[in-house]
Amino acid sequence: MSDNVDLYIIHGWTYTVEPWKTTLNLLAKNGVRVKMLHVPGLTEKSDKEFTIDDYIKWADREIPDGAVALGHSNGGRILLNLCSKNPSKLKYLILMDAAGVYEPSRKKQLVEKIAKIGRPFKKIPVVNKAFHRLTGTTDYSRAPENMKRTLVNMLESDKNLDFAKVKTPTFIIWGKKDTTTPPRQATIMYEKLPHAELKFYANWTHAPYISDPEGLARAIMTLVGRLKK
Repeated sequence: MSDNVDLYIIHGWTYTVEPWKTTLNLLAKNGVRVKMLHVPGLTEKSDKEFTIDDYIKWADREIPDGAVALGHSNGGRILLNLCSKNPSKLKYLILMDAAGVYEPSRKKQLVEKIAKIGRPFKKIPVVNKAFHRLTGTTDYSRAPENMKRTLVNMLESDKNLDFAKVKTPTFIIWGKKDTTTPPRQATIMYEKLPHAELKFYANWTHAPYISDPEGLARAIMTLVGRLKK
């Protein structure tokens, strides 16, 4: 594979990939070559307000054609949109507790209102906690205004994501204890994606690299091993 990388990873809505360290070290020790991409505005600083199209173009530049890529949470949303626009881009797509399913709800409307209001609520702990709980994002209290607007753009983009256009062979791995992108969303993705497999993991939360890093490493090694055959 290009650049001797077995797997490209796009992380979720977080401002540090430090919690991934245990999983990444385990993969390296077992010969799996991984490149963690740093998402602009999150683990790579930027003052820009991003749209899903911006992130599609970014991912297309960072990931070579014919690669295998894993997207967690918002990273999964980015890769789904990339593959819907360019179905032949990736050899395989791995979705881990991915975002992208649009579910209209009062909760989402509340999230959008909070994000749009922004600055006046920035220092209110209860609002920060509520936003974190509803979106699964981390460090919202430290989020710059451009990234609050970016998050709204990401949520809105789910309305237009057409899973039927994602022709890439897809492996969906998901935590049964995920309360951020709950298991029903995994089932929705599985039913809508043309070429998908789905596996649930009993001990995983929304962030298995925290709740079960060893189990996540084993799951990734198993998939990479299958894809090399």
